[in-house]
Amino acid sequence: MKITSKGRYAVLAMVDIAKFGEDTPCNLSHVSVRQNISLSYLEQIFNDLKRANLVKSQKGPGGGYKLNKESNEIRILDIFNAIDEQIKTTGCGNDPKSSCSGTGKKCLTHNFWENLEGVIGNYLNSVYLSDLTEEYSISGERRAISE
Repeated sequence: MKITSKGRYAVLAMVDIAKFGEDTPCNLSHVSVRQNISLSYLEQIFNDLKRANLVKSQKGPGGGYKLNKESNEIRILDIFNAIDEQIKTTGCGNDPKSSCSGTGKKCLTHNFWENLEGVIGNYLNSVYLSDLTEEYSISGERRAISE
């Protein structure tokens, strides 16, 4: 399975907004610099996040983006769904006509890969944005994500 750069950057940018946009909206150019992500790519990502009501924008001086919900209400899976990031481990695309081998039958390992998709989806559904913002203590030491 491969998570695209769009998925990684969307999660990273949402953590940035959660950490730095608590009091005032975050300008995407600042997020771009802090996280070393192209501004134009961030703008595309945030259009999707805004459409999914995960963030809201404020125009004008001092404008930018803020979370539209509390960070403990936003699951990482919500972010993936907002940007249409697919958790896909099977190679067949689950097309019933072609299936895995193109013969209309599942390959020998199809159920294994399909179950793995479920496990990954369940994990992403169990981790909240607040878990990632709290993962690092003030001193910068890494803490484990609680399950």
